[in-house]
Amino acid sequence: MDMTPPAPEKEVGMDVFFTKMPGVGGRIKAEPEDFVVEEISTPPPPGDGKYTIARVKTRGWETNALIKKISSKLRIPERSIGFAGMKDKRAVTTQIMSFPCPVDEVSGIKLPDVSIEVMYKSRHKIYRGNLAGNRFDVLIREVRTSEDVVRDICREIERTGGFPNFFGIQRFGVVRPITHLVGKYIIKGDMEKAVMTYIANPAKGENEDSYHARKFVEDTRDFPAALDIYPEKLAFERMMISHLSRNEEDWKGAIEKLPQNLSIMFVHAYQSYLFNKMLSMRLKTGMPINRVVEGDIIIDFKKGDVQSRDGMMVRKSNIDKVNRQIEKGNCFPSGAIIGYDSEIAGGEMGEIERKIMEEEGVEPEDFMVHEIPFLSSRGMRRILISPVRNIRWKMDENALLLSFSLPKGCYATSLLREFMKTDIQNY
Repeated sequence: MDMTPPAPEKEVGMDVFFTKMPGVGGRIKAEPEDFVVEEISTPPPPGDGKYTIARVKTRGWETNALIKKISSKLRIPERSIGFAGMKDKRAVTTQIMSFPCPVDEVSGIKLPDVSIEVMYKSRHKIYRGNLAGNRFDVLIREVRTSEDVVRDICREIERTGGFPNFFGIQRFGVVRPITHLVGKYIIKGDMEKAVMTYIANPAKGENEDSYHARKFVEDTRDFPAALDIYPEKLAFERMMISHLSRNEEDWKGAIEKLPQNLSIMFVHAYQSYLFNKMLSMRLKTGMPINRVVEGDIIIDFKKGDVQSRDGMMVRKSNIDKVNRQIEKGNCFPSGAIIGYDSEIAGGEMGEIERKIMEEEGVEPEDFMVHEIPFLSSRGMRRILISPVRNIRWKMDENALLLSFSLPKGCYATSLLREFMKTDIQNY
């Protein structure tokens, strides 16, 4: 079997597989019930406050769309609804949310494929810091392998204590993995290329109407006419096209028309791509991800933080002590999320980080985006290994059920790719 990752994965920096066995193939998310996610969170304490804390279970709802619909039902701003983490649309998810509303209003919400169980009142809302991780039950259909292969993959991951902590393909877009390219053009100050990469740049595999609309924009740059043919569902692209139809060549203004969290995501995606490239290069050189070498920067993991701006460099004098702490799960080696205030590792890891930046033609100071200051990013560091233990599995004919838990900020698809080794469309 070809153990080379598919081209779309390599295009977002995932150049290697960690496990050495052939993949089981198959596909997930044929039905939302094939991908079940339950948050591991620490909700605020009960009290006599204004917030109603509720357990929300959904089928086939993306988090932003859910919040938008609930805010409309409750007639409250979207930002007033508290939640700990984003959830995938093609899934059955359970998460804790907070609403600044009376209990009866929250319990009275009726939406298709949404179940809301009121828990209690609190003085505090839910926020991102409440999330510790997620539990997953994933059904992989149409597998073609033996139990021995699954068992060997599990053993290799558990022997290591985890798997490479790549940013998953959904960080970049499954059908059109281009968000990192938009981010690169933004930090390099080429706003025209950033905009055209996002609104044009048609990709095989996307909806036919979308493909032809993007192709029209790419070929003609006739933005007023593009509004007549651009699908309504591509709302963010239409925002930019509408602006350009009234303000010729105002590329910066077109980006500023987007919600800030979306445009920031472009820069974050490029940082994620660089991290993936660095992690891939470390794996290719044979350096461990579950032990440190001299010059590595470790991140404290006692609080479950996958990313941090605080780290400690490993020196010859403390390397043995640090590796003992890694064995206990108290800390892990890290890679750079490049930003204008990044700390670069020493030794071999530092060479890797500088080499990837050199190949990409970027410097840390590029992430100070003077044209659109809120897109600037300081940078931080991210652990190289996603810890996971006690993976449970069961095979039934041509289906494989995997159950596992991951810390917040780690991607289930980055674990699943080690088992499946298949095309990204099957994730």
